Amino acid sequence: IVHGGSGLELIHRTAVDEIPYAIHSFQNKVLIGVGRLLRLYDLGRKKLLRKCENKHIPHCVVDIKTIGDRIVCSDIQESVHFVKYRRSENQLVVFADDTTPRWVTTTCILDYSSVAIADKFGNISVVRLPANTNDDVDEDPTGSKSLWDRGLLSGAGQKSDCVSVFHIGESMLSLQKAALIPGGSDSLVYTTLTGTVGMLVPFTSMEDHDFFQHLEMHMRGENPPLCGRDHLSYRSYYYPVKNVLDGDLCEQVNTLDAVKQKSIA
Repeated sequence: IVHGGSGLELIHRTAVDEIPYAIHSFQNKVLIGVGRLLRLYDLGRKKLLRKCENKHIPHCVVDIKTIGDRIVCSDIQESVHFVKYRRSENQLVVFADDTTPRWVTTTCILDYSSVAIADKFGNISVVRLPANTNDDVDEDPTGSKSLWDRGLLSGAGQKSDCVSVFHIGESMLSLQKAALIPGGSDSLVYTTLTGTVGMLVPFTSMEDHDFFQHLEMHMRGENPPLCGRDHLSYRSYYYPVKNVLDGDLCEQVNTLDAVKQKSIA
């Protein structure tokens, strides 16, 4: 960055083996997804210097996010992998992953253990690491580790839990955690390929949750979709809907006639 932030100057180029689809800064270095390799580079005089890499991402790295010393690495079709950088050994170690395949388009870190995932089939999911997750694990390059301690489903030894799933119906291109009201709670804002801007808003009380859950249940029976399709099966198109209520359906209560509104009330 030159001229007081008003221009950019090319320092050098670095050739890599495959197409890099993701890049993210990390502890004064840079993480780059080169094909299926997750690499950590440092700045050199003539090119970027490769410090370490992880070869255990199945297909292709499409997104990288970091929080503290944890790295959330997204594969193009195998959901997210939680990676820890071990500075003393200079290693990137996958310590947890997801059990469900997801064709990830973008992710958003919600807290130290939770991440929201959007996939190209129009689903939005939140996965969370269990409280007893240990991120201080060792790699086993010799293959001498016992068979029952090698990991589940040919992956990491620890798995994330799925907290919520919802089928939006459009491919999402961006996710962002934001508070739209000063002092308000954070919401998850998403934008889609067709131009929709939507939000997932957390409930602050169980009373509100119970009210809207019952309202959604009655609206499914009283106001079915025009094309005759079952609302529950649509929102569960790829995975069963979990812990998310459909605000669009609840909002339609104002369009019903007075008799139906009284029967729901």
